Amino acid sequence: MRVFVTGATGFIGSAVVRELLDAGHDVLGLARSDEGAAAVEAAGAAVERGSIEDLDSLRRGAAAADGVIHTAYIHDFSQMEMAARADIRAVEALGETLEGSDRPLVITTGTALVSPGRLATELDSNNPSLHPRAMSEQIAKSLAARGVRTSIVRPGASVHGEGDHGFVPVLIGIARSKGVSGYIGDGANRWPAVHRLDAAHLYGLALESAPAGSVVHAIGDQGVATREIAEVIGRHLDIPVVSIAPEDAREHFDWMAAFWALDAPASNALTRELLDWEPTHIGLIEDLEQGHYFAQVAA
Repeated sequence: MRVFVTGATGFIGSAVVRELLDAGHDVLGLARSDEGAAAVEAAGAAVERGSIEDLDSLRRGAAAADGVIHTAYIHDFSQMEMAARADIRAVEALGETLEGSDRPLVITTGTALVSPGRLATELDSNNPSLHPRAMSEQIAKSLAARGVRTSIVRPGASVHGEGDHGFVPVLIGIARSKGVSGYIGDGANRWPAVHRLDAAHLYGLALESAPAGSVVHAIGDQGVATREIAEVIGRHLDIPVVSIAPEDAREHFDWMAAFWALDAPASNALTRELLDWEPTHIGLIEDLEQGHYFAQVAA
């Protein structure tokens, strides 16, 4: 199969490209820069120059492919509405191109805001009132009735592994700058997590066999207590681990406070049953214990 991958140079997308190539697929990767294009070519994939804001490039890539995996996203937490709108337009453009073809379109959202405070399952709907990116799920599900084999991959709050530049490195950077590793309140709130290579394998399975309109959870750890994460960070940085009062969290963690306060455990039971997928790589705490996160942030 020839697969068009957006976000092909990203932390998740680059692992997806490797997964697809190793499985015998041909890959066309979206790249917005000369450096990105060189990385895609070095991986063994062909290049489509463009970005998720360049809808013509998305349409060209989708038209030239037998299936699409959409992992790209604008991770600008100061402009979340803008980023969500760009994602919605991208999903619409990809879906319109594939409409009536029964070709697969795999998109990305997340479990973090599906059902805060209780275990999220694949049967739960993502709520646009909690995060506008949830609209991308609604669009993808509507495309399933228009001849597109859509599936939705929801990773957990942390997709971890070497090279991670998401939430965990931000927390390590805050801890290093503040001189304490903090959690909010009692630190009992839970983050779901998945190793990037387990997530990449799930994307490949969804592309190949997920039914139209299906939702799957890229979850390895169902929910790791944030206090446990803070304790590992504190031990590796040799700094105190402290509770930050909820009313002081914004001052201490800045924009990260809203995410660090989430209690968002998530199940992968239906995903494992549907696609015969089993996470095989290490969990978040064991990954942190390897030490590479701290060497990376220091560098």
